[in-house]
Amino acid sequence: MASSFIAAAEAPARILVAWRPDSPGTEAIDFAAWLSRTTDVQIRVVSTLTRPWPASSFSRLGGKYRKWIRKQAEACEMAVKRALNNAGVEKHQWDEQYSLFLDGPSESVLISEAATEFDAHLIILGSDAAAPKGRYIAGSTADALLHSSPIPLGLAPRAVRLSKRGVTRVSYAFLETEIDENDPSLHYAADLADTWEVDMRILAFSPSGIADQAFHDKLDFSRELIDEWREHSLAVLDRSHDVVAEQHPDLSVESDIGSGTGWAGAIDALKWRKGDLLVLASTPPGPLERVFVGSTATEFLRHVHMPVIIHPTVRS
Repeated sequence: MASSFIAAAEAPARILVAWRPDSPGTEAIDFAAWLSRTTDVQIRVVSTLTRPWPASSFSRLGGKYRKWIRKQAEACEMAVKRALNNAGVEKHQWDEQYSLFLDGPSESVLISEAATEFDAHLIILGSDAAAPKGRYIAGSTADALLHSSPIPLGLAPRAVRLSKRGVTRVSYAFLETEIDENDPSLHYAADLADTWEVDMRILAFSPSGIADQAFHDKLDFSRELIDEWREHSLAVLDRSHDVVAEQHPDLSVESDIGSGTGWAGAIDALKWRKGDLLVLASTPPGPLERVFVGSTATEFLRHVHMPVIIHPTVRS
């Protein structure tokens, strides 16, 4: 897996932003700009053109197709330059090749290859245009990367409101039923907060209504299970707080649990700032260190209204 923000502490963190000039918004670039106000970064924007036609079709066009591609790349570079300037990214934080235009049959493959070539620490993706303001819905490309990327993914909700000062707090959320205070993604979040000298918050959630039984029985176990889950979560939060505090004694760490109806109610039960960055662990199905977002995280992401980093982790 590519090195992380933390490993890049002595050098700019390389951020690859997936954005096209015909996108309805600039949230992905705004997310990168937000990080640029937090830490030293090097930003490259990749724009892609998917071509469904067979290779034999455009190979016959020869120079005409290559000339058209060059014009598209030039137009794309102008749009990227304008977007970076409008987002307030300082020129020294632009990569020397700040705009990259690629064509191929698969957008997710093009982005992955561009990230590998750039040795990116983070890939940032915008939301599907159908998402409500402040929410994130993964499009087909994001969905493919959420199930395969070996590099952390940054997800930018649509029309998200961000702090002008950059990241002011890193929140880490446990979502799995089997949660572990030694999760490497927890320590990744703690390292980010410590490196950036911002506060950290460790979260768990107790959403009611998602485990209700669909059948009528004299014994309703759902309330008992939710109470047990909450107690388990509180115990893990306490241990996680102690582990992080021990490794990062100068880091301000707090923990909290969100309780409410469904994921939306549980998330909204907590107080959020415009400077909050949320870190989630992926849930790969095997030992490979890649992003894999399961059904729980997919549903959870539909209700978040702050930028998210999905960190690949290994599960045995």
